[in-house]
Amino acid sequence: MLTAFARAFKTPDLRKKLLFTLGIIVLFRLGQHIPIPGIDYKNVQTCMDLAKGQQGLFGLVNMFSGGALLQITIFALGIMPYITASIILQLLTVVIPRLEALKKEGQAGQSKITQYTRYLTIALAILQGTGLVATARSGSLFQSCPVGGQIVRDDSIFTTAVMVITMTAGTALIMWLGELVTDRGIGNGMSILMFVSIAAGFPSAMWSIKQQGKIMGGWLEFGLVILCGLAMVGLVVFVEQAQRRIPVQYAKRMIGRRSYGGTSTYIPMKVNQAGVIPVIFASSLLYIPALIVQFSNSKAGWATWISQNFVKGDHPVYIATYFLLIVFFAFFYVAISFNPEEVADNMKKYGGFIPGIRAGRPTAEYLSYVLNRITWPGALYLGLIALVPTVALVTLNANQNFPFGGTSILIIVGVGLETVKQIESQLQQRHYEGFLR
Repeated sequence: MLTAFARAFKTPDLRKKLLFTLGIIVLFRLGQHIPIPGIDYKNVQTCMDLAKGQQGLFGLVNMFSGGALLQITIFALGIMPYITASIILQLLTVVIPRLEALKKEGQAGQSKITQYTRYLTIALAILQGTGLVATARSGSLFQSCPVGGQIVRDDSIFTTAVMVITMTAGTALIMWLGELVTDRGIGNGMSILMFVSIAAGFPSAMWSIKQQGKIMGGWLEFGLVILCGLAMVGLVVFVEQAQRRIPVQYAKRMIGRRSYGGTSTYIPMKVNQAGVIPVIFASSLLYIPALIVQFSNSKAGWATWISQNFVKGDHPVYIATYFLLIVFFAFFYVAISFNPEEVADNMKKYGGFIPGIRAGRPTAEYLSYVLNRITWPGALYLGLIALVPTVALVTLNANQNFPFGGTSILIIVGVGLETVKQIESQLQQRHYEGFLR
């Protein structure tokens, strides 16, 4: 693998792409440490030191922003507005006929959907930026910090507008940097920036676990977390690469004096067809009740019940709800992203069939049957991976910023595998040995 990296840097075109990607990553990390105007940075650092990694409700967004959210920097919103906009557009494609028609138009239609995603990202960035400023001003961003309500220096409308515009511009800049990496670098730009944001918090989180450990100076807990992380990485790699290959045979056709078709191929159906999206959906949905209670300041019975059951992640009700939501969203997302009837119609149109299965409706029913069978282990696997940090919090008494969380491991391993595959394919095009040889 190291030899392949050396050969990659010896190839001029590939070396240029790798260096360009590394340069964008450096700029991205620099922007995550530049505070926005109107913020008392000393008070922010004081609250960060007192929090000691206990990020509460904002942990998920802070993880995706590389720790920039709680520091309230120009990249505080991170990649989350773009992720949310992409998911919303993907869901609306199934509901709105206009978007579905654009999706079928090929590259031109996809460019139009990408433009809509950019507009929606800016709108969500304005909304989330306003919410972040209001949360910081009220002191809810750091509830246990005595100077949490003194983070924002000025309460004027002008200062608030400048802060929101700065964070919105930062989100637009992140979106542009990601598209630059996609066009001129290696891999998917947005995925790589997400990878960098999550990986940036690993060293501090691991060292925090070591400092909070009580056995052998914390080294035992540190070692257990490392072993747990390696086991999770192995499991994620195994399941992410697992797929059910459905054989497809294309009939031979004679057009003039030439024959076409007669080839055999397969439809790869991944065990984890939904990816990490069900975990993100479930995590975001579970934050809503706690946020409502936090901003309503209500002392009613329902607010007390939510505070007892949905604020702390180690409660059995929270764990069971989280697991069931992940399983539900896994089936939901697979149902809207993979259409067996459309696949069956396309196969029938080009003379393809599954051996032993009649073309048309029987093929669609068979694909639907196989899809439901392989979605079950994929959904249970996602729920298991997502619950590992919760179990670790209870057993190891670790901090809430557990580095080997389900979402982080799924994203890091998935992006890493795809990036390595792209580098390997470019090396093989130049007759070099790949990473896995």
